[in-house]
Amino acid sequence: MESKRDFLKKISLLTAGGLMTGNFAPVIASAKTAPTIAGKKVIGLQIYSLMKELTENVPEGMKKIKEIGYSTIELAGYGNRKMGQYEVGEYRKIAEDAGLKITSAHVNPPERTYTKDNVAKISDWWKLAVEDHVKLGVGRLIQPGMPTIETHDDAKLVGEVFNNAGEIAKAAGIKWGYHNHNMEFKRIAKPGETLPTGPGAVLRPVGDIVYDLMMEATDPALVFFEMDVYWTVMGQMDPLDYFEKYPTRIQVLHIKDRSVLGQSGMMNFENIFKKAYSIGINEFYVEIEKIKTNMTQFEGVKGCFDYLNNASFVK
Repeated sequence: MESKRDFLKKISLLTAGGLMTGNFAPVIASAKTAPTIAGKKVIGLQIYSLMKELTENVPEGMKKIKEIGYSTIELAGYGNRKMGQYEVGEYRKIAEDAGLKITSAHVNPPERTYTKDNVAKISDWWKLAVEDHVKLGVGRLIQPGMPTIETHDDAKLVGEVFNNAGEIAKAAGIKWGYHNHNMEFKRIAKPGETLPTGPGAVLRPVGDIVYDLMMEATDPALVFFEMDVYWTVMGQMDPLDYFEKYPTRIQVLHIKDRSVLGQSGMMNFENIFKKAYSIGINEFYVEIEKIKTNMTQFEGVKGCFDYLNNASFVK
């Protein structure tokens, strides 16, 4: 049976000279640079990437984001109808004063397990969240937290809740979407099936993938998907396959690596961008987790921007 490592060697995202030789060589862009605006491309940042380095001084942090070269930001940290310590209107002004445009936001309702008894409460919560995000000026509102889905009935109910959130957002002129991690690529057994276990189980496709069930249970007119390409690979799936399968449902990307973009050698961003552009995906946000090396989050975020800004395959 094949190990996870062997599986990852096979999927099309891995660089030919990376895992196949046992080395995580960085993916190096060619010297040719794609067209830019004033020397810099339009690149978005998920502000979660900066963690406390931003929240400790938001006005100065926003200026740093702009100085690095980012043009748009996707928010994280909404709660109690505020962005951290700031009222939503004040937060928007801080970002705009720094020259940044808030185009998207990540928001989770308080319930992670949906039931027939709490769907009305969730709906009421989304009404307030949408109202606040209209004030923030976002065009997209995205849920990044996976609800509990253990059965096909769970997936159906989640789809109903998502559709309702999408209706609420659409009425306010905002698009509503969902962001994946790796858990969405687990499988749920169909009636009469038994899921395989142990090494190599992923290579014996039995059952339905939760991410596919979420797609099927939601209305394309109300719910879109923001694919995190790194977490998709960690779920042992190939983003390019999903671009092919759902070319109109996936509309935005999170561009992410193990740390600073391009340094692990395991993510073939050139293939990702080329395929994404071919099906009309033009918007993306950089995201980076907590950096474990001797580097600040701001330094990591700058490294990610420089990688993409210098990459010939990024428009």
